[in-house]
Amino acid sequence: MGSEFGSMTIQSNGTSDGDRTIRLAEHLAFSRSFQPLFNQGMALVDETAIYLDGAGRVEAKALSKHGTTLYAAESMRLTTRLMQLASWLLLQRAANQGDMSRAQVEAEKVKVRLEGLGSAKDSPNYGELPEAFRDLVERALMLERRIAMLDREIYGENAAEPEHAARNPVGEQIDLLKTAFHG
Repeated sequence: MGSEFGSMTIQSNGTSDGDRTIRLAEHLAFSRSFQPLFNQGMALVDETAIYLDGAGRVEAKALSKHGTTLYAAESMRLTTRLMQLASWLLLQRAANQGDMSRAQVEAEKVKVRLEGLGSAKDSPNYGELPEAFRDLVERALMLERRIAMLDREIYGENAAEPEHAARNPVGEQIDLLKTAFHG
């Protein structure tokens, strides 16, 4: 999946402007081609919420003490990861639809943390977690890597890194959602 963004460019000879470089990742994020990525991300958020509120609760009760603890920690990471991804996707959609300028998106997206949550995949008890849950975790990680790569391609190498270390992730998510839904 990662190869679809890369650092590929298309150059065209302008008449008096010289060469113009079009970054494919930026074109994807600010075009109709963005909609499938947005749909995929939001569908994963919905699917995860349904799982965690339904079958996930039932399956978690059957786990060992270590498995239950690992499940609780990993489900927190999963929901936080998906909130971050949803926030990024909502900001990009707002820019795509003209509801926010690129500068506004850049100012708001510093609150979004991509690729920083880690995973318990290397834990000795990870295999004990329900298969459906592990599948959701893996898909969320793949989507996170894809979006982080797209983000770096559009906004620069340090774009996925927050500017400040001491943060309130829950408050930031609430602010992002307010911005996305209330302009």
